[in-house]
Amino acid sequence: MTDRALCVVRAGALTTVQDLGRPGYAHLGVPRSGALDGPAAALVNRLVGNRPEAAVLETTLNGCAVRPRSTVTVAVGGAPCPVTLDGRPVAWGAPVRVPAGALLDVGAALSGVRGYVAVSGGIAVEPVLGSRSTDLLSGLGPPPLTDGAVLPLGSPESPHARVDVAPQPAPPAELVLHVTLGPRDDWFTPEAVRAFTSRTYRVSSASNRIGLRTEGPALKRARSGELPSEGMVLGAVQVPPDGRPVVFLADHPTTGGYPVIAVVRPADLSAVAQAVPGTPVRFVAVRRR
Repeated sequence: MTDRALCVVRAGALTTVQDLGRPGYAHLGVPRSGALDGPAAALVNRLVGNRPEAAVLETTLNGCAVRPRSTVTVAVGGAPCPVTLDGRPVAWGAPVRVPAGALLDVGAALSGVRGYVAVSGGIAVEPVLGSRSTDLLSGLGPPPLTDGAVLPLGSPESPHARVDVAPQPAPPAELVLHVTLGPRDDWFTPEAVRAFTSRTYRVSSASNRIGLRTEGPALKRARSGELPSEGMVLGAVQVPPDGRPVVFLADHPTTGGYPVIAVVRPADLSAVAQAVPGTPVRFVAVRRR
């Protein structure tokens, strides 16, 4: 067996393999998937000299621990956390040389939710539909990591773009999501639409890679009945029967029958990945272009 591999010692609460995702297959019912915090995943790849499309590990809340079979360079980013190498503290947000057989432990998030671990050469699991991403909704891609799993690594190339350290944004104290109203805002009363764009919601602990669920004012419909299923996009704000908005994220279903009151600006979605339960959420309407 090749020594270009990573042994999983501690899988953590939920650690998955993610890359840029598999866009373009919504007509087949396949979500985009990919890293929820795209800028954080891109940065750790840059730190170790990988190409932007290289697959990384996405951790949730309590990190993971891995042991490489050969010497590699690793960078940890996203949610700030302690990182140790054979029990000794090493840098977060910077490249770290990890000798063969050493234990790299990515600790629990000090703030934020999702951490990203890039390894020189990238995680080289078999791609599915052009992506190595784990999709929790459809089950495509590799399963979430388990203790004892072994992940193949790619061969390091000449550094695509190497940096020694780079600033990373802090996890949000408040989520401000800019939205374009529609296409189904007319399914809600004018009072509900005003409440949606003026009241404060909070991140629900039921949130996951499929959607950010919120707690707050229930939005009252102006119409009864249900819509036929229609296409859903990344960032769509769907309102289920309980009236609390749900922001669709990377593993969202490609169709749905609940009305979409608005769509979040793509640039705002990376911050959603780091919003802990209880974080205030405000939806700010912008004009349609």
